[in-house]
Order: sequence, then C-alpha cells, then structure tokens
Amino acid sequence: MTDEPREIDSDDDLFEHHRIVADRGQGMVRIDKFLVDRLEKTSRSRIQSAHDAGFVKVNGQPVKASYKVKPGDIITVELPYPIREIELIAENIPLEILYEDEDIVVINKQAGLVVHPGHGNYTGTLINGLLYHFEHLPKTIVTDASRPGLVHRLDKLTTGVMVVAKTEESLTHLAKQFFNRTIERRYVALVWGDVAQDGTITGNTGRSTRDRKIFTVFPDGSQGKHAVTHYKVLERLGYITLVECRLETGRTHQIRVHMKYIGHPLFGDPEYGGNKILKGTTFSRYKQFVENCFEILPRQALHARSLAFTHPSTKEWMSFEMNLPEDMRTVITRWKEYTKDR
Repeated sequence: MTDEPREIDSDDDLFEHHRIVADRGQGMVRIDKFLVDRLEKTSRSRIQSAHDAGFVKVNGQPVKASYKVKPGDIITVELPYPIREIELIAENIPLEILYEDEDIVVINKQAGLVVHPGHGNYTGTLINGLLYHFEHLPKTIVTDASRPGLVHRLDKLTTGVMVVAKTEESLTHLAKQFFNRTIERRYVALVWGDVAQDGTITGNTGRSTRDRKIFTVFPDGSQGKHAVTHYKVLERLGYITLVECRLETGRTHQIRVHMKYIGHPLFGDPEYGGNKILKGTTFSRYKQFVENCFEILPRQALHARSLAFTHPSTKEWMSFEMNLPEDMRTVITRWKEYTKDR
C-alpha cells in the first residue's frame, strides 16, 4: 500500500489530498475503517464528512462508507487540513454581515482588514472577529496559520463579499465547490490605461524569484499554478478603465498579477506599481489630480462585487452582491468629471 499526500490547488490550499493504493494482499475491509487506520490524526467524523461530500473515491468513483476495499483499489480522499496549535483570540471587530444561517455567514469585508492570522498579524484579523461573533467554527490549516471556517480569502486592501463556513460539513461542501470551480466570483477593478477589448488572461502565477512578497506570471508554465481571469470593459475613463473580472481560478493576487501582466496594473496598487502615475499628461494639474485620487483611495482599486454558490445544506443557488465602497465610487466620479472637462 502507498499513501501519497499532496497539496491541492484550491483557492487557499485549504485541502489536502491523499492517494492510497491498496496492496495486492489487502483483505476485504470497510473503507471508513481502512481510512481511519491509515490516515493519522484524522477523525472518523472528518472521514464521514468527506464521504457525504463525495470526496472519498475508489478508482475515480465516489463510494459509500460501507464499501469494502479490494486489492489494487486506488483510493483518493480530499480533506480540510487538520488544526495546528495556534492561539486565536476572539476580538470584538465590527463585521458587516449580509446573511447568516446555521451553516454559513456571508460578509462584506472592509478595506484594511487582514483575513487570517499570520505573518505578523496575529490579532485584529477577520478570524479574530469571527471567533467573537461565532464561538464555534470548523478549523483548518494552511502553512503556519489557523483559519477556522475559511474556504477563500481576500487581500488585506481588497473589499467585498466573502462566505465563511460555520460547520465542518459546510466547510467541506464549500471547499469542494471552490475546488471544482462551480463558485461564481465577479470583481470590479480600476486599471491603468485604455483596455482595448474584453478578453481572457491565462498564465501560471507564483511567487516572484526576485521578490518573494509579490507574485508574477510564468507564461511558459515552468513555475506557479494554473490561473485564468476573464475580464470585460465596463467604462472607459480616459487614462484608466473600469473593468469587471471573473475568476475561473483563485490564486493569490491573481487579478492584480494578471492585469499587470497585460500592461494594465490596478490603480493605486502599492505592490504592483499602480500607485504611480503610469498614463496621462505631464501637466502639473493632472499630476495633482491623480495624487488627490491616491489620497482618497490609498489601496488597489479592487472590489469583490458578487459571490454565488450552492448552499451546503439546502442545495439552493445563492447569490450576493455589494455595491462599490465609497472610496472607489468617489474616485470614479472624479475621473468622470475630469474626463468630461477634457
């Protein structure tokens, strides 16, 4: 028997994937007992949740917990990562809750709010706020940070709609939807330049070899993870363009990296060069206008406008949408006025 755990390319790498090949001499045994015996530190309830979600497969097909393993069977199992010890402090952080039931909570994340603890942000995060408002959340792990309830995330300075799981079952079901790319996510962004036409960006993204804090595109596919972003023009505003981006995959900084790759960095983006004047005239009046916009919007102009998914329990298709935050609306209005004056 061989067991080959490997990382799954889910949105936040919240899933682990095990592949087990049963030995030729394997005796007939129920698959739930087989997995409990072979997956260390994995509870029977986690395995049962995986069964219920169709995450336990034999030779490529989902099976029931009563299935009996046969010699040579190829068993694949997808599970949320188990919790690693890390102290999480509940904090009374204001959250804008759009929807809540026994299984999920949908929020509108504000700019400046880090989603999960880690990398020097162990307090004041969305997770700390969630633990205050919802005492018990299912727990998963990625790298060195505990992230209860999370199946996806938004960057610190990005605003918009997020869904959080309140039970282990809903966590499993939502993670499966992200992994299978059946979740629908649409973002609105202001980007530098006049975007010529609607299009699709396909290119592996991964950490830059020059600066590990940022990501880049590897067009030859030699590094990084497969990433696809669809975009369309919403409004042209002279030296900038308002676009809608639809994610097919969900990689870290994906929209920011992809838009820079095609020559249209996000307006105000501090990490990808968008917080400099990249297009326009040399007139001092224009320079002052853009710098004023940077002061109003001191972040990347990116908003997760809508999120749609199948409810983990009711199986109802649910869709949530949030209007642009005030800082983006103000800057867009100013660009409209500036373009009109010209």
